[in-house]
Amino acid sequence: MQKLTSILLPLVGVLYPFVVYFGMDRVPPPMFALVLGAIWLIRAPALLKQPGGKLMLGAALTYCALLAFSGNDALERWYPTLISALLLCAFGLSLVYGPPLIERIARVREPDLPDAAIPYTRKVTWVWVAFFVFNGVVSAALTLWAPLSWWTLYNGLLVYFIMGTLFAGEWLLRKRLRAMA
Repeated sequence: MQKLTSILLPLVGVLYPFVVYFGMDRVPPPMFALVLGAIWLIRAPALLKQPGGKLMLGAALTYCALLAFSGNDALERWYPTLISALLLCAFGLSLVYGPPLIERIARVREPDLPDAAIPYTRKVTWVWVAFFVFNGVVSAALTLWAPLSWWTLYNGLLVYFIMGTLFAGEWLLRKRLRAMA
């Protein structure tokens, strides 16, 4: 069940722009909020154990409540911006209070991470901070000034292409640096 719930929230995040695009005229905002809030609540036990999880959960549930009680379908388009802002906070705060989030992720696979790799993980965390700033700005701009189709294209497809490029580029760079060491 835990594996299912750990997949559910990211899957909803990926599908969310398409659900908004195809459902905005058919599904009332309180229903969007109810489903999204339920998924966050299912994930709550795991999130509460993670650094920053309380903040993320609280912000997401506040967003869901605002969406539910306002009934304003324009708010549905702000979800990707919210998620980007929350991830920006998580990555950014990890740089201040340490260890950097990328170091934590690296230590899951490699608990005895070499000391030489720690500055690298800090730099990669900075790259992700920059990405979340960029993504938040683009997503917000599309929410405010672009047609729904552009918003959906960016938040449902292009952002994942950009993230995939970042993942692949970092993986290739890491392999190259390890070969040189």
